[in-house]
Amino acid sequence: MKQTTFLLLCASLLFFSHCQMEDDFEVGLDQQLLEVIQRANPEGRKAFILPEETDFDAIPQDPLNPITAEKVRLGRFLFHETGIGVEAVMEGNLRTYSCASCHFAGAGFQAGRFQGIGEGGAGFGVNGERRDRDERTAAEDLDVQPIRSPAALNTAYQEVMLWNGQFGATGINEGTEEQWTPNTPKENNFLGFQGIETQAIAGLGVHRLNMTPELAEELGYTTLFDAAFPNVSGPSRYSLLNAALAIAAYERTLLANEAPFQNWLRGNPNGLTDAEKRGAIVFFDKGNCVSCHSSPALNSMEFHALGMNDLFDCPEETFGTSSDNPANLGRGGFTLREEDNYKFKVPQLYNLSQSRFYGHGASLRSIRDVVVYKNMGVPEKSGVPSTQLAAGFQPLGLTEQEIDDLTAFLTTGLRDGNLRRYEPSTLPSGQCFPNADFLSQRDLDCL
Repeated sequence: MKQTTFLLLCASLLFFSHCQMEDDFEVGLDQQLLEVIQRANPEGRKAFILPEETDFDAIPQDPLNPITAEKVRLGRFLFHETGIGVEAVMEGNLRTYSCASCHFAGAGFQAGRFQGIGEGGAGFGVNGERRDRDERTAAEDLDVQPIRSPAALNTAYQEVMLWNGQFGATGINEGTEEQWTPNTPKENNFLGFQGIETQAIAGLGVHRLNMTPELAEELGYTTLFDAAFPNVSGPSRYSLLNAALAIAAYERTLLANEAPFQNWLRGNPNGLTDAEKRGAIVFFDKGNCVSCHSSPALNSMEFHALGMNDLFDCPEETFGTSSDNPANLGRGGFTLREEDNYKFKVPQLYNLSQSRFYGHGASLRSIRDVVVYKNMGVPEKSGVPSTQLAAGFQPLGLTEQEIDDLTAFLTTGLRDGNLRRYEPSTLPSGQCFPNADFLSQRDLDCL
């Protein structure tokens, strides 16, 4: 009898708490926002809630690489570890760069400049803005990409990776096996992993990083690998493959779940300002942004052409870019299908304000510029056939007030101000991170 009474009391308290949470959303902007979200997704606001980074069961993951706390811990270190930069082209650049060189917390896990630089870069500045080519490194020896570095934040909601989606053996990449070219990074798709894992495996090689049993011991990682991969025996435990799988597990936990919008979604009406609420209403209603940005990360696995300029069009000096680079064709550069040309993957939208370069070519320099561009619906790049442009890329008819409000939602409403929680305080190796060249060490105050 006592147990029954106790259970009834608990149920009543849970029901009261739920009702109280709902009652906190007063008539007005909160109710309007609830209604437009409900229309966008029948599951309502819970469809857009990001899980806690420690709730591994709730985080999308690759069945071939289950997330564990031990893997995440190892991956957090390795992602930032400059000591594994041992495949440098220039001897003077050894152990001076890491994954985090182009994807660090202070920039929302993007680069702090229009084009990320791994090996061959020097300096950091305050937020990566001063990183540039080391004058001792020839331009052709730089580790750069011919396209803007995408964010590593919220990548758990991406089954395939990169702007063209070339990494990942499952989902929409099934049937693209002919493009998994031997002796190229795309060959790693044959390992059968999803995008994050495949990109991590390929990326360590592409970006001149490595892991061996000897290196693991030298840098102080042996026990971390032992804990993360107890079922792998022998020297293969301390391999580049396992280093990549640990990094991928870590990347899946990089979730902007402390952003104001996430706070509001969880039931706090004060989570957003009135301007941010009005902007969110535009996002889910008149602006119809949610038609593409539809996951909890506000991204999707769709590819669309919006006619933005390419990285080689930047007014600043870029490296490894050209007008005929296949990267400029987006999905078509991978699939080789003409109908995929100029179409790029829909990006996630959290913490964009921490790096001021937008689009695959970094052609737009403020979030408001992006909103205005989408509102006008006029491509900036000549040569993109109108038949390729996304059906939704057309004038939206937003007022100046609506543009300002939507900008506020995207700028501050989606900014998790505590991404530093995903950084290690120090590395087992004692190395400086995210870069360890002399100028970066000076800028980062870790000489």
